[in-house]
Amino acid sequence: MNSRLLPILVLLCILFIMSCQPETEVSEEIPLQLDKELMETLITASPTGKFFHFILADENKLEHLPNQDPRNPITREKVRLGKFLFFETGLAQDAKDSACYETFSCASCHIPESGFLPGRIQGIADGAHGFGFQGSLREKLSIYEEADLDAQGVRPLTVLNVAYMTNTLWSGLFGAGHVNEGTEQLWDGPLAEVNHLGYTGLESQNIEGVKLHRLALNDHVLDDFGYRSLFDAAFPEVPVEERYSDEAISFALGAYLRTILTTRAPFQQWLKGDRSALTENQKKGALLFFGKARCFRCHNSPALSGLTFHALGTKDLYERGGLNTSDTDMRNQGRGMFTQDQEDYYKFKVPQLYNLKDYKTFFHGSSKESLEEVLAFKMRARSEKEQLKDSDLSSLFQPFDLTQSEQAQILDFLKEGLYDRDYARFVPSELPSGLCFPNNDQRSRNDLGCK
Repeated sequence: MNSRLLPILVLLCILFIMSCQPETEVSEEIPLQLDKELMETLITASPTGKFFHFILADENKLEHLPNQDPRNPITREKVRLGKFLFFETGLAQDAKDSACYETFSCASCHIPESGFLPGRIQGIADGAHGFGFQGSLREKLSIYEEADLDAQGVRPLTVLNVAYMTNTLWSGLFGAGHVNEGTEQLWDGPLAEVNHLGYTGLESQNIEGVKLHRLALNDHVLDDFGYRSLFDAAFPEVPVEERYSDEAISFALGAYLRTILTTRAPFQQWLKGDRSALTENQKKGALLFFGKARCFRCHNSPALSGLTFHALGTKDLYERGGLNTSDTDMRNQGRGMFTQDQEDYYKFKVPQLYNLKDYKTFFHGSSKESLEEVLAFKMRARSEKEQLKDSDLSSLFQPFDLTQSEQAQILDFLKEGLYDRDYARFVPSELPSGLCFPNNDQRSRNDLGCK
């Protein structure tokens, strides 16, 4: 062999060995170590001491869906009816003006591709038109006075994973049990009187919501749109004279809404055994979420929500230009709006965290427009609200530091690891009425490409 070639051959062999061995070790050892560390961290963070506490219920196993109202057992017929009703623009029978007759639905403010939230800072049902991209161009109709709009003074909560919320709204106002046990003396005020019926949050809110959002059943909807047979199939045990009611609408919606579960998100797949469902970066982000960043202290249900109320000092919707709201809007008081307890003012319920990637705004007042802004605010932990000093904020809302790399990791987990991209399974392909949805005004029809 030529002596000048020997050093070159030795170097090539060394490079070949170096290029093979480390990659094999990294690809096998680091994910295994991360998986082990993440599982141990989840066990520590779990309220039950079990990592599988964070696994969401299977939406296809109706009998296992959580927090069902005992007077409204979930059936496939109810879910099917509720799925139609949620998107049905034909239910808009009580619009303030005939221009909005049969043009809006529940989904006008809970748009699936926007995380089942408005596609802008505020949802508007009756009194608006247009859709744009994912609901971004819905605007007030000039013929409506601002006070006549069905526009709520806070950004609504998503209906994703709402099965894990026993009491609904940011204030937890709806629902006779759980956090509202012992508050019966407060139920005779506006809205809360429905709690006297004894239902859970979803059923209570939906009964009130049918009236509040100007929806109604009548013979036209039942017969011309074909809903009578759907109600008959869903409620065969209910007397005919009671079958076509706001309560029945509420029961069907409650059944459907409890099935909207983000079970196909990578984190859920990882929890169920697919250790490759999360990337290495997302696993590191999950470790931060359930560890150093302390997010789990409030976001601790399987939906990463919570039934506790906290003052964070975020701004209100009127400060973002929200319509039909102001600095005197009672909804700005959070839990205090309901309890009238000084200790509860400006405390809001802990929301769920799946599909944040689709959200257009965050917090009750739509005060942030990106997850990067949210993370920066949480790390800083300072009040932005004039009425709240930093010392008034939740004791669990404390500053923390993350490196730039760690911030990228936790954002990756929140955006991608908790993202169920198959939300289309919760949306009907068409409605019994044949009408356009989620909006049916002419501008929306053009935007949505409806015939």
